[in-house]
Amino acid sequence: MKRALLCLLLALTMLLAAGCADWEVTEDPLGELSDFYQNENEEPEPEPLTAFTLPYIAGGTLDPVRTTDTMQQTVESLMYQGLFALDEQFRPRAVLADSWTYDSAQRTWTIRIKADAAFSDGSAVTAADVAATLERARTSERYAARLRDVTSVYVREDAVVVALSAPLATLPSRLDIPIIKAGTENRTAPTGSGPYLFAKDDTGAYLTANSRWWQGSSVLPLSTIRLQHCKDKDSALYAFTSREVQLLTLDLTGSNSTGVSGAGDYAEAATPVMQFLGMNTRREALSDPALRRALSAGIDRETLVSSCLLGQGTAAQLPASPAYAGYDTALETPYDTAAYNRLLNAALGEQTEDETPLTLTLLVNEESSFKVSAAQEIAMYLNTARLTVTVEAVPWDTFLTRLESGDFDLYYGECRLTADWDLTALLSTEGSLNYGGWSDETTDRLLQAYRSNGADANLVALWQQLLDTAPFAPICFKSVSVVTTEGVVQGLSPTETAPLSPLGNWSVRLDA
Repeated sequence: MKRALLCLLLALTMLLAAGCADWEVTEDPLGELSDFYQNENEEPEPEPLTAFTLPYIAGGTLDPVRTTDTMQQTVESLMYQGLFALDEQFRPRAVLADSWTYDSAQRTWTIRIKADAAFSDGSAVTAADVAATLERARTSERYAARLRDVTSVYVREDAVVVALSAPLATLPSRLDIPIIKAGTENRTAPTGSGPYLFAKDDTGAYLTANSRWWQGSSVLPLSTIRLQHCKDKDSALYAFTSREVQLLTLDLTGSNSTGVSGAGDYAEAATPVMQFLGMNTRREALSDPALRRALSAGIDRETLVSSCLLGQGTAAQLPASPAYAGYDTALETPYDTAAYNRLLNAALGEQTEDETPLTLTLLVNEESSFKVSAAQEIAMYLNTARLTVTVEAVPWDTFLTRLESGDFDLYYGECRLTADWDLTALLSTEGSLNYGGWSDETTDRLLQAYRSNGADANLVALWQQLLDTAPFAPICFKSVSVVTTEGVVQGLSPTETAPLSPLGNWSVRLDA
């Protein structure tokens, strides 16, 4: 209708300009019409915000050991603290922990708690509280994998003792688990030691500044953060679009992901989630490390992340996030098509006149369109006159069954690593995720050496050996997007587990 009106007015203006001298004609008719059309289509200014609001699931637990929902975890990150916290470079920083020692002979860690650490009710954080939380975490869906080497957690002489089934000198990197007061785990919001605590009034739920916060409430950016009930991710996305909530943490390339409509500010937080090209080293062709190295060299990782994964990740040739403080870029090799062809031809040997191309199938889970797209991109990179890679997308159950039975050549995989970059499950001879059948004494020895002392030199030695043998090819490490209402939040430097961090740096403008 507005376009039709504009056309009629424009025709009238042309008629006037053509000779109707008795009519009063504006000096700039097109300019006025343009202003009219623009004004008619302008959206009204949004109402100023009256509070900073986060989404959460009303009635859902805020117990950080049991919670798997991202919305709840964002709220919990302001209520609870761990023995350690991981910074943006995945380095563990002491929070509740005061001192810690590792007895390699006994395979135990002894951790003492800071004397002034206190819960929001004023009671001290004790070793018993920490032990109770970690014992629950050992068997929880959220933390069981990272604590699989922990056999028990107990208190001895006012210290927490963590007993292990295998050497693990890097345990602090896994102990960013939020601690709650023992005995409060069955409450909707257990008692924590963080800067905010959960509260309710006639208007609904909110977080209020912890006046007893043992690290000082003066650094908190807000005294109150409102909470808006959103039953699921779609509800949260709608609430964000309508400015009812001002922050979301999103995995934009996860299964069944939905994008955000409307303007917003984005900050990326690195994760330890690795996507990689898995290889069945039991297959005759793929038993050759030269061919595996060639396949790894043939992947244009930077372009793949940008074109297939919405840029939500960082290309990596090493099995650690490039955000990690110890990531060694000097070990990487720039992508080069000619170099790939040279490596492939060397691996396949001298070409004969009647040679048929080597054929490999790349298995991928069809339930992620992003992974299917990435697998197809890899096949495109690798296909030459001498090699044909075909993508086979299958349902998740079929995908997993075929991995477990070894019925594949290549597969597009994803694995959440621990922040110490332990590859035991993926690469050790008896590893639970070693679908490619990799068995190598040197790899096992280097894995054990790193776990035994945690030295960066041992980790680099492992990486160098993996670059040489290429039992799998890292592709990228995913990131998550912390999306905030445009102009509202400044100064965020988020991590995956603490989207609203660091506390002393970010601020809120409600008039944005």
